[in-house]
Amino acid sequence: MKIKMLDLKGQYDKIKQEIDAAIQCVIDETAFIQGAEVKEFETNLAGYLGIRHVISCANGTDALQISMMALGLKQGDEVIVPSFTYVATAEVIALLGLTPVLVDVDPATFNIKIEDIEPAITGRTKAIVPVHLFGQCAPMEAIMDIAKKYSLYVIEDNAQALGAKYSFKNGSVRFAGTIGDIGCTSFFPSKNLGCFGDGGAIFTNDDKLAEKLRMVANHGQLVKYHHDIVGCNSRLDTIQAAVLNVKLSKLDGYACSRGEAAAVYRELLTDIPELILPAESSFSTHVYHQFTIRCKQRDSLKAFLAGKGIPTMIYYPLPLHKQRAFSDISVIKSGLDVSERLCEEVLSLPIHTELTREEQEYIASNIRYFFINCK
Repeated sequence: MKIKMLDLKGQYDKIKQEIDAAIQCVIDETAFIQGAEVKEFETNLAGYLGIRHVISCANGTDALQISMMALGLKQGDEVIVPSFTYVATAEVIALLGLTPVLVDVDPATFNIKIEDIEPAITGRTKAIVPVHLFGQCAPMEAIMDIAKKYSLYVIEDNAQALGAKYSFKNGSVRFAGTIGDIGCTSFFPSKNLGCFGDGGAIFTNDDKLAEKLRMVANHGQLVKYHHDIVGCNSRLDTIQAAVLNVKLSKLDGYACSRGEAAAVYRELLTDIPELILPAESSFSTHVYHQFTIRCKQRDSLKAFLAGKGIPTMIYYPLPLHKQRAFSDISVIKSGLDVSERLCEEVLSLPIHTELTREEQEYIASNIRYFFINCK
């Protein structure tokens, strides 16, 4: 059985006619940059999320950088970020001359540990960047309370949880990425909402901030050739917007498919004592960008599964505080033992919209065989 970590071809085949027609329309119009489909997608995504402004850009990393530039963060300002995350989250902080302040994560949800945030705040702290890792929200209500107490910005890194919903104690519900001052996402092909190349977007309800974000993303201009601030060049091209317009209408269905696959994994793997299955927070839905288990025999299990034609991935093998790039420019304000332990134990299993129960049964049976016969 040939199993894929992600089956983009299978997903495309199901919507081929819609995708091909959308792309052909862009080609016929030849408006490859800032064509009508870009504005249409921004409007459609804003409507889906229930937010006032969506500013599209070239990729998720740019979305984070543009956000920090628009907020006016200055060299030497400190930004709190979890150590267990993809490098881009802290990379843009360092790139702008800011200081990444690394804190630990919750061992169950993999998201930022709320107890570590307040002790990490100093007079130089200006922002918190919670990461909604693997598909569910960080504890945003508590984060927003801390941010309000210390007058800090909150920039949500929502590259992996688009479509996840956060439930507040008062019963209100909001989408991931729409709670903080700014939300950022990526449309990298492997994301739950992925285009056919690179792409990203920024969300905000603040009208003035939205204008600043658009300026920064467009060479610091609102009026062509009138550059009021120093910006950058970061655009979502029209073909990608056309693809995303088609796939946005499928996003809830994709999340449902991933959730069903996660439920099958739980059914098949829950009685294996050597595994820790991913936890689901009480305050957040989970859109399962990844299904990440924990296992002390991770490396041996990964090698065994590879021999059976089963791909897996390690997200992530090193925490940020162990990365050479951040050794001299980051600040560590708490113990980071959870992040270190996760990097030794996490293993992401195949999960995508085309995954079949037969494939999952094959995966699970081989995992079970490993723990009975090979450990």
